[in-house]
Amino acid sequence: MQVAGVIYWLDMMGVIVFALSGVILACRSRMDPFGMLVLAAMTGIGGGTLRDLVLGVRPVFWVDDPAYLWVILATVGLSILGFHYIHRLSRVFLPVADAFGLALFTVIGAYKAMLLDAPGVVAVLMGLLTGVAGGMMRDVLARRVPMVLRQEIYATASIAGGVIFVTLEALNASLFVAICGSLMTTLGLRLAAIRWRLALPVFAWVIVERPAGQPQAGEAPAPPKRPKARVKLIPPERTRRRKERS
Repeated sequence: MQVAGVIYWLDMMGVIVFALSGVILACRSRMDPFGMLVLAAMTGIGGGTLRDLVLGVRPVFWVDDPAYLWVILATVGLSILGFHYIHRLSRVFLPVADAFGLALFTVIGAYKAMLLDAPGVVAVLMGLLTGVAGGMMRDVLARRVPMVLRQEIYATASIAGGVIFVTLEALNASLFVAICGSLMTTLGLRLAAIRWRLALPVFAWVIVERPAGQPQAGEAPAPPKRPKARVKLIPPERTRRRKERS
């Protein structure tokens, strides 16, 4: 019962944090209160809803316990009352709140999958789905490129946290140790990516121009060689500099 209570309140904390990130993005996108509520709900319970549907859990968690919906309503209501304070913190708070929500939901998703005797790899994927799906819905509705599709380390942090949780569970570590290890891994990687702009390298399809050879004396200049297409690995620093110049 104590373990179930800890997991339940961690889940509630994740819903609140993700709902706040949805409210902040709605404010930055100039949405009305209904738009704020939609983004908050999508971010707070969207990932968990997809997780339960994939795992075959019926009914989904917020239908079985409507307290999640009331928490989202209360979060939106309090955010509207304190709009000016939240708006001032939006630039800093949105990515940090999203990082905390990602870490919390990664643990919850992996834990619920393991309760249903799912294999370890499925538990990791369910942690990833729970952590990123709500944020993807939020960003799509706000007409932004989802964070999980950008170059910054995001989904990788969730996968790492899920792997740590599953590994510690397989080693018969206590649930407290597994939760703390997963939270610290996901949160640490994501906050480090925000602070130092860490990113993974990208693969790009580039065209390489090949200059013509030097003609010999008395010969006509040789025609330029056809360009060659190849896949090239571009470091994050070069990609970032290109974006800044554009």
